[in-house]
Amino acid sequence: MSELENIAPDTVEGLESQDDLALVKKMQDGHDQITAEIKKVIVGQEAVIDELLIALFAGGHCLITGVPGLAKTLLIKTVADILQVNFSRIQFTPDLMPADVVGSEIVEEVDGNRQLKFVKGPIFTNILLADEINRTPPKTQSSLLEAMEERQVTAAGVTHKMARPFFVLATQNPIELEGTYPLPEAQLDRFMFKIELGYLTEDDEVMVVGNTTQIVDNTVAHPLSGEDILEFQRIARQVPAAQAVIRYAVQLVHATRPGSANAPDFVKEWVSWGAGIRASQNLVLAGKVRALLQGRYNVSYSDIRALAPAVLRHRVLLNFHAEAERITTDDVVKRLIDTVPEPTSGL
Repeated sequence: MSELENIAPDTVEGLESQDDLALVKKMQDGHDQITAEIKKVIVGQEAVIDELLIALFAGGHCLITGVPGLAKTLLIKTVADILQVNFSRIQFTPDLMPADVVGSEIVEEVDGNRQLKFVKGPIFTNILLADEINRTPPKTQSSLLEAMEERQVTAAGVTHKMARPFFVLATQNPIELEGTYPLPEAQLDRFMFKIELGYLTEDDEVMVVGNTTQIVDNTVAHPLSGEDILEFQRIARQVPAAQAVIRYAVQLVHATRPGSANAPDFVKEWVSWGAGIRASQNLVLAGKVRALLQGRYNVSYSDIRALAPAVLRHRVLLNFHAEAERITTDDVVKRLIDTVPEPTSGL
């Protein structure tokens, strides 16, 4: 274990007040409580739930991928229900227009005078479920870009601020399925994590079938609120990260770029485009949340390694050589984790 993983809490600056430490304890307890409530509805998928909550506590958006029927939509609706925040669902279809997402101007008559009024669309909420986001053309997909990055929407030259907290939790079916439009790189880069849902084990599937074919009370408690999530986002940014850990995250991201000096040969052979700076930022920020949830007050190399697949898998674009050899982005990321060495602490 690295010495960076053994820093005692009382030697770390940034989380010194009793209020801050109490908030960290509330985050840890809240994580466990929300997980327990989600498990009343969702069977299995523990790793998926953990990654989703890390992204929420860090303030990042999530793209959840899986074949139909794996409870992607149910998972997101359950999280919104537990937090009791405003929730909107947009079913993305080929004929959906940008105005159906962000809103549009209408003519309103007031005291005999006609004037334009902006009617807000479903994007103005706390949690937006962008269901099957890759079923709609890129023109409509791009209507989310400004809101996801800047937490605002500009319509007819007027800027409208989003509510806080604001999360886009999008689901998509595998690109290979018919009737899908691959998300552009700029859109993918806005998502902190890409979370992949796999099939359940046989025992878990037996449990799901049993629960869904009888009367079951799926009422959930509400241990946390949207305001609590905002406080968790604030306290996470106060967690210190050693320069060596930040450098490790940056070097890992640099290694995904085939034109980089420290890119391994397999990256140059299989990758056409690597991850950008948002990947480094998301690795460190999400690492801070993961550290707090595990009872540590510092980010370690293990946090970066554990989160690298979720942060990088949608930011690494493979070429036809990789596709011909049936290489996936997860294969590339796993080899990078094994290849890129940890820097000497204190750099």
